[in-house]
Amino acid sequence: MHRRDFLAMGLSAACAWPLSGWPASISLDKRCRLRDLGLTIGDLPTGPLNALTDVSGVRVGHVTLIRGEGPLVVGKGPVRTGVTAILPHGGVLSKEGVYAGTFVLNGNGELTGLGPIRSSGLLSAPVLFTNTSSVGSVYDGAIQWMLERDPSIFEGMSIEPVVGETWGDFLNDTAGRHVRSLHSYQALTEAKTGLIREGCVGGGTAMRAFEFKAGIGTSSRVIDCNGVRYTLGALVQSNFGRRSQFRVDGVPVGREIPKLLPKSGDYKKNKSMLMVIATDAPLIPVQLQRLCKRVAMGLARTGAISTHGSGDLFLAFSTAQKLGSASQNQIEILSDRWISHFHKAVVESTEESILNSLTMAETMKGRDNNVIHALPLDRLVRVMRDYGRL
Repeated sequence: MHRRDFLAMGLSAACAWPLSGWPASISLDKRCRLRDLGLTIGDLPTGPLNALTDVSGVRVGHVTLIRGEGPLVVGKGPVRTGVTAILPHGGVLSKEGVYAGTFVLNGNGELTGLGPIRSSGLLSAPVLFTNTSSVGSVYDGAIQWMLERDPSIFEGMSIEPVVGETWGDFLNDTAGRHVRSLHSYQALTEAKTGLIREGCVGGGTAMRAFEFKAGIGTSSRVIDCNGVRYTLGALVQSNFGRRSQFRVDGVPVGREIPKLLPKSGDYKKNKSMLMVIATDAPLIPVQLQRLCKRVAMGLARTGAISTHGSGDLFLAFSTAQKLGSASQNQIEILSDRWISHFHKAVVESTEESILNSLTMAETMKGRDNNVIHALPLDRLVRVMRDYGRL
């Protein structure tokens, strides 16, 4: 039986062909990000990595668990899961929190730690994404990681890790709870700046979108405010949508690629989405909450409708100012004169993050030999060309 337990960190794969002179039929050796296909979402410029980590200081780490094949044996596998960890900066978060806001578009899911954020306006703990049934163990590992850096975290106001989940049971042994506290501890310890691995990694390992394989995706935008440049980045764990809904830059791609639906099992259960927005602009909690609400508009641009069974849960934070619970420093606030530019950046980066989670994910077989197919990039290119987007 094939077995792999590994820490998934590293570079995004690149396309196997140039961006000009498209042949009639394209054969891909590797998965690609959307822009590697020659497709652009919106008109704002991206940061140098087109990733959440374009926001200076933000760190991301993945632990990916892939183990076993064949029929499900609860507690043994097959295992298709993991953890994705996000840190707003490399300091001690419990002593140097950042302003944050949240928004729940549809609440059939879990994102812990929202109470303290809504009460104080501060994010003073890590953010982690995983699969359903693993929230407790991920939370426990995060607490251990935090205590080692600040043993006094329980002496003042409540500080809780933010842990979100989406449902990956079609491929994964959910009831087996294979994510342990050591995995979230490891993801936090290994979190780094720089390039972010996308697709079937970390918390997104078992996930799908529009009945194609998906997972983790990221993107960024740069906003010019009268000569002052700010960066906004997004990272998504995609797990939602029906094939017929799927759109890319307004093109009904899902209707043009109706086949390659997941094989076997009940793959239509509970669709969800987790999103983190980061910016280096000096925004306060009410402004950050407004950014969270615009995530829903980027989600809608891909065709999703936020169904009754969805857990569509969003968080935004600003790295511009670090504040302790007893801080008395004066704060800076960006004028709302510029806030619509940030709304646009959220919408564009959300849409592109979701699409990157699809174009980077690979076909995966999991429990009971269930299969979720990757979005065929050659067919995507043909559809987009037929609609005049290439």
